[in-house]
Amino acid sequence: MKLHIDIDCFFASAHRINNPKLNNIPIAVGGRSNLNIFDRKNQTRNLSSIDGAFTSAILSSNDNLSADEYFKDDDGKYRGIVTTSSYEARKYGVKTAMSVAEALRFCPHLTLIPPNYPLYHELSYKFKLLLEKEIPSIEQFSIDEFFCDVSGWIKDDDIVSFALGLKNIIFKNLGLPVSIGIAKTKWIAKLATNDAKPYGIKFVEPNEVDEYIKNIPIGKFPGIGKGYEERLLQRGIKTLGDTKTRRDLFYSWGKNGIQLYNRINGIDNDKIEIKGGKKSIGLGRTFDNIKCRDEIKRRIMILARHISFLAYKGGHCPQAYGLQIRYQYGDKSSDTINTNRLFNEQYFKEELLNLFKKIDIHPSHGLIQLNITISNFSENKPTTLDLFTIEDDRKKSKLTKSLQKLRDKFGIDIIKSGGEL
Repeated sequence: MKLHIDIDCFFASAHRINNPKLNNIPIAVGGRSNLNIFDRKNQTRNLSSIDGAFTSAILSSNDNLSADEYFKDDDGKYRGIVTTSSYEARKYGVKTAMSVAEALRFCPHLTLIPPNYPLYHELSYKFKLLLEKEIPSIEQFSIDEFFCDVSGWIKDDDIVSFALGLKNIIFKNLGLPVSIGIAKTKWIAKLATNDAKPYGIKFVEPNEVDEYIKNIPIGKFPGIGKGYEERLLQRGIKTLGDTKTRRDLFYSWGKNGIQLYNRINGIDNDKIEIKGGKKSIGLGRTFDNIKCRDEIKRRIMILARHISFLAYKGGHCPQAYGLQIRYQYGDKSSDTINTNRLFNEQYFKEELLNLFKKIDIHPSHGLIQLNITISNFSENKPTTLDLFTIEDDRKKSKLTKSLQKLRDKFGIDIIKSGGEL
């Protein structure tokens, strides 16, 4: 059997551990992008001392700031978005990604809390260590959720009592409430966690999968985004149960379609991935509406410089670069490129600018968010297949390493490209 363990309202729950006054009242952790990264003057930034697949290298804490100090501008207006809300707050309609100002209109007595990222990453790390002691095979899926495989270790008849005991151990040791989904396959277990919340357990037995997924909307399944959901709805597939008789359609879509069909219907054989290390590195910022494309490009260059430094610190050679943008009216656009060239900062920045030109589908609209990711890390660093660029790549890769060594010694802002200024 597979378990999917998810911390309930993680960021909010983290603040409640040592502050019982926050229990049983509507609270929300909000975020405001640390925009000093885009300042033209040098800044001091700290790297996390905790290494792991889901710990950010660049962290900041606002734990010493009051809600007004953190969320209010000089004009008295509240800025920022809700990153996590407690179940008490959700009853009033407070949701993730909602603006702080809107959340306060829905719930005037909402307690706002500035984020404390070092706290979240420390708890996530402790959570992982605890699970490693209790379960032989685990996979960290995000900062606050894990897959676990207990096949051949815990009998199926004992799985619910085991999960209940594990839930109690986690709360006793870390003070974190978790919900647990249980199923024969990973993705049905993850789906079941939604019905286990808050602080509960949901077990979907193998012979119950068809009935369980029958009326669940198609967009609720892990990994199905808005685009894929619309594609399925256009074909009359509204619920997960509707996929059962459309096997030929999914299989006609090749590997991805086959994988999705099997996962939805609980017949996949996806294993727990126990290999460690980062799978990706991402960095993003949300800001007030900006229409000037030159300023957006400058900010892309700055984020790229920081990610280049993190790739150097981790010894990573990414072969996939991703860029996502969000417009002022909420629309998002994104794309990823794959490459087999040696990683270097100059090439990385050039490709990101090409990606931006490609995905900026509303050039007259303002932007409010940028997110950049690198992934598909190669252990054996690739060499380009293009004989005309291989020598140039080697020189630029060597230059990138030299730049990062200087940044490591004197600070990330010690050397900037002209495009950032």
